[in-house]
Amino acid sequence: MTHEKLVSRAVAWLRSYGCGVVLSEQSCASGETPDAIGWKRGCHSVLVECKISRADFLIDREKPFRRKQGSGMGCERFYLTPAGLLSAQDLPAGWGLLEMHGRAMDMTIASSKNLRVATGFRYEMNLLLASLRRVEVRIEPQSITDFLKWKNRMAEYNRGTLPKGVLSAQAEANCFLATGAEGD
Repeated sequence: MTHEKLVSRAVAWLRSYGCGVVLSEQSCASGETPDAIGWKRGCHSVLVECKISRADFLIDREKPFRRKQGSGMGCERFYLTPAGLLSAQDLPAGWGLLEMHGRAMDMTIASSKNLRVATGFRYEMNLLLASLRRVEVRIEPQSITDFLKWKNRMAEYNRGTLPKGVLSAQAEANCFLATGAEGD
């Protein structure tokens, strides 16, 4: 199993875990580059760090945002490893463990759900805003706002009617706009 394959599995798992927005291997102002991070309702974030060897895990454990967990990202935090690589005693306080057993992934140890503090939240916002800026640079000369209004333009081109199967912005369900308990 390669690191790249583990990251791909982490992204798929985050989506199945209810994360509507998922990023992988994007850098943050703190120096942290999460292998995969996703957000659920109520700005609840889930971080997954992929490790294919014990040596890689031991190096990760010494990073500043691991030693001072308050500067780390993720309301929930997991390591994803091949089966048997880590034990519960190896994990930082509150961290969960996802293990690969062949093609199947199991949550061996659940994560605490309240690991992120204000500093981590600010780093997550920095990560999201930097990612949006990267998108905006790629869609120039449009601004990201114009790009996101594509449904309005589609309706204009179709004499006021959206194509079949496309919902208006008002009719579209967006759980990120709803208020809910953290971790929903």
